[in-house]
Amino acid sequence: MPKNTRSAATLIAVGLLALTLLGCQKKEGPAEKAGKAIDNSLSQAGQQIEKAGENIQRAAKDAQK
Repeated sequence: MPKNTRSAATLIAVGLLALTLLGCQKKEGPAEKAGKAIDNSLSQAGQQIEKAGENIQRAAKDAQK
């Protein structure tokens, strides 16, 4: 293979690799951000419900005494 052809092939291969790697690093879109916000909200709500359940159990035990 001539030197120029090999250099061009190498350059093309490196360029394609760079494009492939850049394609993997997508920024979050608005839908993904909204989804994460919903997940966080549901997680916090779940924690609050768990705390409320613990408080109810404590109150029920205290009422039985």
